[in-house]
Amino acid sequence: MALKDFAGKIAVITGGGTGMGRELALALAAEGCSVAMCDVSAVNMAETERLCRAAAPQGTMVHCTRADVAIEGEMNAWADEVRTAFDTDKIHLLFNNAGIGGGGSFVAGERAAWERTFNICFYGVIHGVRAFLPLLKNAEAGHIVNTSSINGFWATLGPQRPHTAYSAAKFAVKGFTEALIVDLANNAPHITCSVVMPGHIGTEIAGNSMRIQGGVENELNFILEAQGIDPSTLSEDQIIELANADFRDTAPMSSAEAAKVILDGVRAGQWRILVGEDAKALDQSVRAHPDQAYTQGFLDSLQAKGHFPNL
Repeated sequence: MALKDFAGKIAVITGGGTGMGRELALALAAEGCSVAMCDVSAVNMAETERLCRAAAPQGTMVHCTRADVAIEGEMNAWADEVRTAFDTDKIHLLFNNAGIGGGGSFVAGERAAWERTFNICFYGVIHGVRAFLPLLKNAEAGHIVNTSSINGFWATLGPQRPHTAYSAAKFAVKGFTEALIVDLANNAPHITCSVVMPGHIGTEIAGNSMRIQGGVENELNFILEAQGIDPSTLSEDQIIELANADFRDTAPMSSAEAAKVILDGVRAGQWRILVGEDAKALDQSVRAHPDQAYTQGFLDSLQAKGHFPNL
């Protein structure tokens, strides 16, 4: 049963400090849906909270917690905090949205960055579902939204750019969510779920990833080097801002537009939500030519159609 009306419901969102997480929180709060969000950045989350409170009808609750989705204990503690803050034994919507980039090369990269990316992008989803499933079970109807990526069906950023940790995690999120559809249908049929596959969305994931990883990774300098900028001449903050601006401002779809597509998909009961024309085009191309997906010619054909010009 699709959740078509969010007013009066309770939604939980990971990664609510910026990007799609912030825009999901804003859109839901504006409809009168109470929102609980977590993020690793208290500063970013405070701004999201301010915006939500300004947009929300009277009586709509907004609650924020600093939590790392990769740490199961913090997610379980957050679920207990939501119970107390909202004086409830139920939630209706769970958006496992948090994610970072990094860990590009399994062969030549640093293991710590690889593990950090995979743990946030995959185990963050697992921990979120485990922590909040009891509260979803107590609702008359519930819905889980797990954010994968186009890198959940195309494991690269082009033939010259390994993207192993993020892609492995997003493939895993896709597979877990599809398997969860059957599991829920058999064991908790009042709960449904969707996997979200965004293309290039205007978020600050590039810079946020650098901050969370504790430094600027070599593969994240690719953007600057492609522009003829020597990263060694810039401070870390300058690199982060330039990377954010490049990724955010060149995106064909904004975070707010992406949030609308996701929420419309939830209302429509879609289990697979492709976000962006680039995501749709890539999905079709991979299905049509799987044997060519990791060749330069495959990327060239997408770029000839106007998609992924910066890869």
